Amino acid sequence: MPWPLRWLLLALMMGCSAALALWVFEFGKEITGLDHDARTELVSLREEIARLREEHDRAVSVANTADSLLKAAQATQESLAARVKSLEAENLAMTRDLGFFEKLMPSRDDGKPLAIRGLQTRLDGPGRLRYLALLMQAVGQSGELKGRYDLTITGTQEGHPWTQTVTKASQSFEMKQYQRLEGVVDLPSGVVVKQLEIKVLDASGKLQASEVARM
Repeated sequence: MPWPLRWLLLALMMGCSAALALWVFEFGKEITGLDHDARTELVSLREEIARLREEHDRAVSVANTADSLLKAAQATQESLAARVKSLEAENLAMTRDLGFFEKLMPSRDDGKPLAIRGLQTRLDGPGRLRYLALLMQAVGQSGELKGRYDLTITGTQEGHPWTQTVTKASQSFEMKQYQRLEGVVDLPSGVVVKQLEIKVLDASGKLQASEVARM
């Protein structure tokens, strides 16, 4: 036979042999159950992977929810702590103001038509003394009142006793129930104020009320 035909025949024989060997291998796997077990195991592994993925996603979701709840709880706690501090500050301020407002309550009728409540003084810069008080009619008193008030400031100047009486036209008043008394007094250089006294006089110059504030 010619060589080309021989090579063709040999190739066909080798191809047939390979196909036969592959068929025998596959047939043997089916007979022994190896292929079926591999497929079953593969399906089982895929199901296990799907289950693990589902559990992982669920665990991540729970963790994210817990983290969100924790952050919300921390934010709420911080907000409550800030609110508590604010309420404590408000309570302290109200406690301080209570004493002041108690002083502003009208006094009982003790025969004096006027009373001075809540006298306060403070230095308002170098050489300036600011004062504030509320002049009120006593309980049971009514009618319009006119008068004025004088200020007497005592202290020291360069180590020596010092006193100053302040009488101004602006310190006159005309009131029915209450009158706010306030102003600023200019002080000489080197004065250290110890106390301020307010004297309220009616139109005839008669003393109606007085109050002293010490510094």
